[in-house]
Amino acid sequence: MTNVTNALILEHLKAIQGKLSTMADDLTDVKTDMRGLKTHMAGFMQSEVAQDGVLASIRARLDRIERRLDLTEG
Repeated sequence: MTNVTNALILEHLKAIQGKLSTMADDLTDVKTDMRGLKTHMAGFMQSEVAQDGVLASIRARLDRIERRLDLTEG
């Protein structure tokens, strides 16, 4: 009876170990995907910062042109 119980426990433990291994592989895949998303987001944010700089430059030039042409309100 003890051998049967030990064999059954061992069988269940092996099944659990297999599922844990699969879950560990899946977690590795998720981490890899997250790294890719973070890299993409960082690139997106750099692009946004660059665009903000360009817009600020254009706005400053437009303000200067409006002042020179005396088109400002106020």
